[in-house]
Amino acid sequence: MKTSIRDRLIDAATELFYAEGLRAVSVDKVIERAGTTKVTFYRHFKSKDDLVVAHLERRAEQERDGILGAIAAAEGDPDRVFQLIAAQLGEFACLQGFRGCPFINAAAEYPDAASAVRLTVDAHRAWCKATFEEIVGPLGLPDAHAVADDLMLIRDGAMVAGYLDAADALAASFLRSARALTGSR
Repeated sequence: MKTSIRDRLIDAATELFYAEGLRAVSVDKVIERAGTTKVTFYRHFKSKDDLVVAHLERRAEQERDGILGAIAAAEGDPDRVFQLIAAQLGEFACLQGFRGCPFINAAAEYPDAASAVRLTVDAHRAWCKATFEEIVGPLGLPDAHAVADDLMLIRDGAMVAGYLDAADALAASFLRSARALTGSR
């Protein structure tokens, strides 16, 4: 299947943004990597920030697919969901060129909370927290919302640790922390 020009631009941007940083990569560098022109770029994106948003939306879709896949595979067992998410975090941290969480990185580079980039980061984080709340719902915890917030903090810490620590230690730590927080297993 042939990749669309828009997808080629997002692919190039994702590779470059993640490796070098959002602000460090110019539109010209993305255009060159994608093998297209400025005119074509601006047909698909009004600005670099629009491309950054598209990059983050793609990364969000990938993470959502992983979490939803874990939920489906776990067949209603919250502990199994956390086992699968822990394994995914460890696997992600093992990828060549791993540079931490693209959403945390984007938030650091775009401090304006009203920017489209930060709104995209916030939307993904809200989805993650709501999904964590759904995962722990069957456990009957007194404040599933607060537990979801805590799980998000653990996830964020795991993503930072993945940049610094061994993947198996990261996965084991995430799982231990999720279990301690939820009282599962």
